[in-house]
Amino acid sequence: MYKLILADDEADVREGLIGQIDWAGLGFIVMDTAENGKEAAELIEKHVPDVVVTDIQMPFMNGLQLSEWTRTHYPSTKIIILTGFEEFEYAQQAIRLQIDEYILKPFSAGELAAVLQKVKRHIDEELAERENVQTLTEHYRQSLPVLQSLFLSSLVSRRLPKAEIREKGRHYEMDLEGQGYMVSVVSVDSLQLSEPKEEESSTAGSPSLRDMKDNQLQLFAVLNIADEITKREQFGRVFIHHDVVVLLSICSVQDKEHITARTLEILEEIRFSVERYLKLSITCGAGSAVMNLSDLVISYDEAQQALDYRLILGLNKVIWIHDVETRQSMPFIYDDTREKELIRCLKVGSDGELHQLLDELFSVLVDSRVSYEDFQVHLLEMLTTVIRVAKEFRVNLDQLFGDERALLGHFAKITHASEAKSWFISICVKLRSSIASERQSSYSRLVAEAKEYIEANYHDSDISINRVSKHLHISTGYFSNIFKREMKMTFVNYLLGIRMEAAQHLLRNTELKAFEIAEKVGFTDPNYFSFCFRKKFGISPKEFRNGAESS
Repeated sequence: MYKLILADDEADVREGLIGQIDWAGLGFIVMDTAENGKEAAELIEKHVPDVVVTDIQMPFMNGLQLSEWTRTHYPSTKIIILTGFEEFEYAQQAIRLQIDEYILKPFSAGELAAVLQKVKRHIDEELAERENVQTLTEHYRQSLPVLQSLFLSSLVSRRLPKAEIREKGRHYEMDLEGQGYMVSVVSVDSLQLSEPKEEESSTAGSPSLRDMKDNQLQLFAVLNIADEITKREQFGRVFIHHDVVVLLSICSVQDKEHITARTLEILEEIRFSVERYLKLSITCGAGSAVMNLSDLVISYDEAQQALDYRLILGLNKVIWIHDVETRQSMPFIYDDTREKELIRCLKVGSDGELHQLLDELFSVLVDSRVSYEDFQVHLLEMLTTVIRVAKEFRVNLDQLFGDERALLGHFAKITHASEAKSWFISICVKLRSSIASERQSSYSRLVAEAKEYIEANYHDSDISINRVSKHLHISTGYFSNIFKREMKMTFVNYLLGIRMEAAQHLLRNTELKAFEIAEKVGFTDPNYFSFCFRKKFGISPKEFRNGAESS
């Protein structure tokens, strides 16, 4: 069922349409009816309907003004205009407002039903287009190789959390499970092999791949050969990243020597096949074997470094980083990515996300087997991030660490990584909790200040959510969300409630006329004031005053 709001200032028209049309049979449910444009706008904001049926001539806000407001705030809502022949000029403005349909009065229930069926078909078609799973699936399938390649590139570009790797691997239908991994890069050499013999030369008009200046075409040809060999050996995946072919070795055994030996063998076969079939020269750089997918960035950096040694060792070779550089252990690097993720978790993350990140950071730090002094340096780097975030949110450092001597004392007492981890996690959890508490307190202060401002200025007819937001120096959207969450009502409803309470007080305690009271509580239109008062309390201002006087 599609939700619908009906707006018309004539009660018999509203009641007649409600009773004469089989709304459910047409696929609609009438959420509410309105007798003027302002009321209709409030109902639209409340129900967010799929369709609005509105008359043009209505008090307080006419149908075209309502349509323009609806188009601005709820652009996907369909609008049907009801108009008399003498109002046809107004209906022509509907073209500018992109009104979906209009009906000339007088009209029958059958005519409106036909228009509703037409609008429903349009909504059905739009939904079908958005929700066509088969089409979306086909588009996704076509895009999947590109998405897979981008994901693999991200693995070697930056350190990703294990949970994110697993989730994206599942989404992109990539089985990356293994006991060990290794990254290698394959680059097409700029100086190619010598000219082939005459009988090997390509025929006139058909240049060989070796003669082509398109480096991307050469790279793609190398990728195809590398992919064929890797798939045959069932030993990983290949993809293009930053103008090199990257080989990601995935091994089912947790043996670094075996992973390295098999990778170097496959690289040699790729080099030989490219030279034989494409008449191209390539140089390969190979990094260290690693046990975790999150460490691929380290292996990739080493592979690039190994590739750089072609300037010394020459082209058309496979170069392993451990053959050219001595490596004791993989270094722990507290880079921008790790720092930004820690800052994000402290500011807006959950306790679970914070614990997972710190578990990964300390796991990598321990695996790097750094010295005690280096361990303290890395811990101090992370602690500096925590202190910077604490200062940004004006969190008292004594609450986190005690005094300065206590902080220095903790550092001196730490003798084991697990102890440092527990201490650091407790600090981070405490800081995250303080930030969340301060944010909630800030919300409460903002709302309290807003209420104070509203109560002092409700009599001003120009008061609006934009004006209050400007007074608070925050954006309207941000204030609207905070106010609704804290007050459990919209700004408009709260303002109306304040004005109605003030109106009640004036009716009880003064001899002011209704139109004077309307002006004093912020209404420019006395009729709309009376309408809102009756809607709020079920009686008119006059009836309320008479009742108050008699009691």
